[in-house]
Amino acid sequence: MTAKSAPGPQLPVGLVTYSVKPRGGAVHTVHLAEALHAAGYPVRLIALGDPDVGFFRPVRVPVTIIPAPPHLPTLEERVFASVAALAEGLAPLAAAYPVLHTQDCISARAADQVRDAAGTGRPVVIRTVHHVDDFTSPSLIDCQRRAILEPDRILVVSEHWRDLLYRDYGTKAEVVHNGVDAARFRAADPAQARTQARTQAKELRRRAGAADRPLILSVGGIEPRKGSDTLVQAIAALKNAGRHPVLAVVGGHSFQDYRPYRDRVLASLPGLGLRLDDDVVQVGTVPDAELPAWYAAADVLAFPSTKEGWGLAVLEAMSAGLPVVASGLPVFREYLTAGRDALLVPVDDAAALAAALTEVLDDPELAARLRARALVTAQRFTWARSAAEHQAIYAAIR
Repeated sequence: MTAKSAPGPQLPVGLVTYSVKPRGGAVHTVHLAEALHAAGYPVRLIALGDPDVGFFRPVRVPVTIIPAPPHLPTLEERVFASVAALAEGLAPLAAAYPVLHTQDCISARAADQVRDAAGTGRPVVIRTVHHVDDFTSPSLIDCQRRAILEPDRILVVSEHWRDLLYRDYGTKAEVVHNGVDAARFRAADPAQARTQARTQAKELRRRAGAADRPLILSVGGIEPRKGSDTLVQAIAALKNAGRHPVLAVVGGHSFQDYRPYRDRVLASLPGLGLRLDDDVVQVGTVPDAELPAWYAAADVLAFPSTKEGWGLAVLEAMSAGLPVVASGLPVFREYLTAGRDALLVPVDDAAALAAALTEVLDDPELAARLRARALVTAQRFTWARSAAEHQAIYAAIR
């Protein structure tokens, strides 16, 4: 499908995110801003961060980075300090950007405060809900609830989350899907006979200790939502069956502090017969330019999430020609067909995950079929198409 620009007035839009780090919501915001800018739409990218450092990669769009507050000890303190700092920085920008399109709880609360203080109904606040966090603090639960109920318009990236928001909050949301820069990730695929791609993939495998072992990639760090505990159990099952893969964990930036969970997962490795920095390698956050090469270097992406808004890493892997094994979340089933473009397994089922990973690693024909179909599926989701759908929404604002 060819995306067409929406007719109507082009109200300048401030796309607002709470972070300049390479987490899903921030990555989404950067790509959307660039696609809108490339289509000639007046947009500015606004974020909390260090103005001297900037985003996780160079950004091809006008940018304002509002200084982030100092790191505070508790999540509550960090959230409310960030809301206050972002609201203060947004206030002088609101006149130039009558639409503030926010991408998270923090930026939505900040934009709502700016709108309410103005008392004019401007700026109009749009919020994209990527997922809902499992907060336990009453104040954070209330903050998240208000960040869903108080914006003027709510968007989601999947049908599943549209249904959930209506069920849990009575909120009617519109679906605008994510995109992926398929050409960027495809270019790193060694199967495309590019000498540089083959050399870089070989070097990354060596760095991970997988020069002569299967390399399983995990993207997103070690945290509860990513199903990391289930994944290491599956890796142990593969090792016990004599396959000895390496699990490389890329990423890990998060506003929340998952250190207790990460420590528990890592502490479980010896009891599972796994060794850190051998069977499980924490790669951490990698330069944005290097990320496609990690997909190209691996044999399979393991993505056993317990909750996702959409799963950008899945589309990135598919674009790079990397077979995917993911949990069978409803959101994944919106664009994946089990056994055709990915293998899907029950959530929190380490045995099923291990079996599916084994299938991909042991059956080259299956891996090739998954790659071929995944490439077709990924091409349906472009940032240009997503930008055009957003423009139609902005044009309807009066």
